[in-house]
Amino acid sequence: MSFPQTRLRRLRMNPIIRNMVTETTLNVSDLIMPLFVCPGENVKNPINSMPGNYQMSVDLLVEECKDLLENGVKAVLLFGIPDHKDETGLVACEHNGIVQQAIRALRARFGKDILIIVDVCNCEYTTHGHCGTVVNGEVDNDLTLETLAMQSLSLAKAGADVIAPSDMMDGRIQRIRKELDDNGFFNTPIISYAAKFASAFYGPFREAAESAPKFGDRKSYQMNPANSNEAMREIALDIEEGADMIMVKPAMSYMDIIYRAKTTFNIPVVAYNVSGEFSMVKAAGANGWIDEERIMLEVVTSIKRAGADLVITYFAKDIAKILNRK
Repeated sequence: MSFPQTRLRRLRMNPIIRNMVTETTLNVSDLIMPLFVCPGENVKNPINSMPGNYQMSVDLLVEECKDLLENGVKAVLLFGIPDHKDETGLVACEHNGIVQQAIRALRARFGKDILIIVDVCNCEYTTHGHCGTVVNGEVDNDLTLETLAMQSLSLAKAGADVIAPSDMMDGRIQRIRKELDDNGFFNTPIISYAAKFASAFYGPFREAAESAPKFGDRKSYQMNPANSNEAMREIALDIEEGADMIMVKPAMSYMDIIYRAKTTFNIPVVAYNVSGEFSMVKAAGANGWIDEERIMLEVVTSIKRAGADLVITYFAKDIAKILNRK
């Protein structure tokens, strides 16, 4: 039927009915907050390019998680800033590594009331800033797998709930899964950064994690932003190797990838609303050019609408406060 019999505005005329026919719902339980942990005590270093985010020592990280839990955000993604680095990233495998310390402190304080997801990569831990072991100027894929497996096991032993490898090495999911299973961690799930693109949107994160490469770039392992079919191949391979959830990163410029992933694969999809996407909204909001609160809600809702089941976002606590007051 056509106008005037069909009038789609009828279902928009009243706020109650608008809510009743809402197709995509954003819940606090959909949100994961990324956090940066650093050495020391009572340390809270502001990240200039990411207003409201900090490098925090373990003691203050615990307090931040208490605030998150009180607002209903029950999942965090941890990144570490170590006090020393090496050529291969073995620093990340140390029993008393900075993330391992944070995991133990969170587990002692909150038990199983918090879901601790840990990023597994080498860029924060290597002197050269690349995501793996460098041989003759190139990141060696298979040598890197061994470090990633050791790092994953160390983090699982410390009490991490979920392992999230972000390095984009071939075969990493299978190697990590074997390492976890062989050591009794067969119930520890893996979120694979399966479709991680070589994006300019990561700029602020590299300040936060002190992880910018000292030479070259990461285009030989992170994906070409122009490729979507290749992303489907990456996701399919990671699922075959044992990934329990897959991630698309970044989110806003890659919603077609999120949609294709969700409609193609019967698996939970996580999207990472990354630092550059966050910082653009914060900068425009600070200048009064946009309504920051409405924009952050619209961005994260649209990521869910594209097909993401969970969203990693630096807006997590702010969005939780908004949702809790509604």
